[in-house]
Amino acid sequence: MRVLFDKSAPYGLAPHLEGHAVSTAEQCGWGRLENGDLLTAAEQSGYKLFLTADKNLRYQQHLAGRKISIVVLGQSPWPLVRQHIGAIVAAVNTAKPGSFVEVEIPLPAKKPFVRS
Repeated sequence: MRVLFDKSAPYGLAPHLEGHAVSTAEQCGWGRLENGDLLTAAEQSGYKLFLTADKNLRYQQHLAGRKISIVVLGQSPWPLVRQHIGAIVAAVNTAKPGSFVEVEIPLPAKKPFVRS
């Protein structure tokens, strides 16, 4: 499946998506496109899945009628994402046309400050 990463998706994830052809919006010359135009360009170019960490996408765009699947990462820093690769790969592999899935990636708990 052809997968498009937006600028917020960590590129370290690409090698873990075995069997998928991954490109970035930047590589396609779409780095300056806003989300709606980016989704349209991706669909018209044959991409089947859009991977982003933009959690507001669902509220900013009218997604009904889209053919492209969307997977949203709960967080984008690579140290957090790499701890959830299995869940992300599963979301990508099971995505259906037009689906929207958010993969929860919680922030680590803060350690309490203790004075000595």
